[in-house]
Amino acid sequence: MSRSDPEVSEACDESGVADDSATEAFWVTGAGRGAIRPTDVRTAAALTASEAAQSVVEVETLYSGVSRGTESLIFSGHVPPEEYQRMRAPFQEGEFPYPVKYGYCNVGKVTEGDKTLTGRTVFSLFPHQRRFRLPATAVMPLPDGVPPERAVLAANMETAINGLWDAAPRVGDRIAVVGLGVVGFLVAWLASRIPGTRVTAIDINPARSTVAGALGLAFETRAQRDDHDLVFHTSGHPDGLNTALSLAGMEGRIVEMSWFGTHEVSVALGGAFHSRRLAMISSQVGQISPIQRPRWTYPDRLKLALSLLDNATLDVLITGESRFEDLPQTMATLAATTDELCHRIRYN
Repeated sequence: MSRSDPEVSEACDESGVADDSATEAFWVTGAGRGAIRPTDVRTAAALTASEAAQSVVEVETLYSGVSRGTESLIFSGHVPPEEYQRMRAPFQEGEFPYPVKYGYCNVGKVTEGDKTLTGRTVFSLFPHQRRFRLPATAVMPLPDGVPPERAVLAANMETAINGLWDAAPRVGDRIAVVGLGVVGFLVAWLASRIPGTRVTAIDINPARSTVAGALGLAFETRAQRDDHDLVFHTSGHPDGLNTALSLAGMEGRIVEMSWFGTHEVSVALGGAFHSRRLAMISSQVGQISPIQRPRWTYPDRLKLALSLLDNATLDVLITGESRFEDLPQTMATLAATTDELCHRIRYN
């Protein structure tokens, strides 16, 4: 947007936010390439939201998190053209495939604007950027027991919550989770807290056993039982989906939470798929599960996600940290490796 846009100037003037608009953000500039670029703190969302100008807040980022699965696909240029609109992040700038400013795991401090929020540490679905402005309703204050360093997991926790809502697990269910990235671990951890459940966390990488143990989860590299009531697939690999199918018992449910981008997936729908009357369910965080939608809003779900992060055990899911200015190289490394869980970006 233009810095001379009269609507921008008027909104910022009335909000009481100083007109210091220069900042920096991370942009994907090509397939496998990124750069830190000068940008403007003002966002289209702050102008188009149907609210008074004084509801705009300015946030100084403390940490952001890299959502490895989705952001790696975007960084590598694997977003299908037919998904360009559905894959837009709430405060994305630019267009797919690139250049694009993308991300949705931002934790920062409100420095100006709405007086009820000034000085508060908040989470927002904003990309990797040092400072930004957006409507006050687009930020969520952190609960007292959740440190900003851990709050970068909030978007992943929302995804896990939505997956469980879609699955509707029952007391005593036998549950398997195939693929232990951050979302897989969170799904398994939440499911294990349902009374009577038998939860097995499965990943071909034996190193995941350490994290599983810290979270109190039973871990296997290859499950033998095929009696599961419910199987979640979160690996992002086609072989994992076929593994998930093989674990489901009679009339079991398989919840597919991976997103493959432009990669084609071959699924084994022969064998026992029909005779066992298996059901496959797609789950995606962009829409609230139909089971909850009549009663829950997006802010409700985010508030729940943040409240569930009030547990220091979850710090084990953050396995790396680097500086904001190193993000172009960091993203290249993350897109090429499978060992990292949540990678945190620090801004000071």
